[in-house]
Amino acid sequence: MFFSQDWRERIKTENPEAGFGEVGKLLGAKWKELDEEEKKPYVDMATKDKTRAEKEKTAYEGKADKASDEDDAAETSD
Repeated sequence: MFFSQDWRERIKTENPEAGFGEVGKLLGAKWKELDEEEKKPYVDMATKDKTRAEKEKTAYEGKADKASDEDDAAETSD
């Protein structure tokens, strides 16, 4: 995702006739050309973002569980 965001405009500028699918193929080809050192910043960003998303999901699920428990408690006290 981060690689695509970084490179999409460059690919589109270099290939103005390319449609959405073709740009995706060109991005994939460019990714395959990179060595591990060139990929590392993008992989690191993706790893960091995945960790962030998992924390947000856990927090959201915790709030949803708490709200559900409160709803259950309210129903039983009626």
